[in-house]
Amino acid sequence: MQPPPYDAAIQQQPSKPPRGKYESLSPTPASMKQEIKLINNAAERRKYEDLADLFSIIKATEHLEIAFARDAISEDDYTAACSKLISQFKSTEAAVLAAKTVADARAFMTEYHMDCPRAVERLLRLGVPSTVLNPSVDDGRGDAIKVAETVQYFITAMDGVRLEQRAVDELQPMLTDIMTSLRRVQGLPAEFLGSKKLEEWLVTLNAMRAMDAITEEQARQLLFDLDQGYSSFHAWLKSLD
Repeated sequence: MQPPPYDAAIQQQPSKPPRGKYESLSPTPASMKQEIKLINNAAERRKYEDLADLFSIIKATEHLEIAFARDAISEDDYTAACSKLISQFKSTEAAVLAAKTVADARAFMTEYHMDCPRAVERLLRLGVPSTVLNPSVDDGRGDAIKVAETVQYFITAMDGVRLEQRAVDELQPMLTDIMTSLRRVQGLPAEFLGSKKLEEWLVTLNAMRAMDAITEEQARQLLFDLDQGYSSFHAWLKSLD
């Protein structure tokens, strides 16, 4: 019997595995087996949770404003959602500022490259839903009811200032009520002075924290502006007769 050719004999030989392929790995050093902790204590966990909440609130507000601008959400649903986000933003911002985690909301947005111009306008500058400043033309209620509500809101706000209510979280809701009611009164001129002054005050108060209070000088000016707005509103009503 003739031996197989040389090439065939080579092919019949079992192939050897590459060196080191099946060799056992060297033991992993103990230092590499240590668990890496992203959070070391409850305070750090709370800090990162607050930052995550702030990030999500800003992003959610941006998307909500876009949806409202595209008429993808009703005014009532938008107003409810926006008011809730504004309230959540204020409480969360207060928490991160108190913990000195960030300098302010604008610095936070810059640090994390957040391009959210609509959220900046709504949360940082105005602090009220768009429907407060620009409501629909008619909400289905009579003009007499709207006028009566506006007068009531003016009186309530002026009485509050006279009773030495100075905190932002006391004054801002009252001014928001007046602004909302004024915008719903049909025929009121867009350049109505009372609306302009109220919007300026809302911007001023929104730049402050809820626990902050206006000074006595500011309170005196606010009362003066409210009284002027109330008188101007009455003068406009008389001009309709």
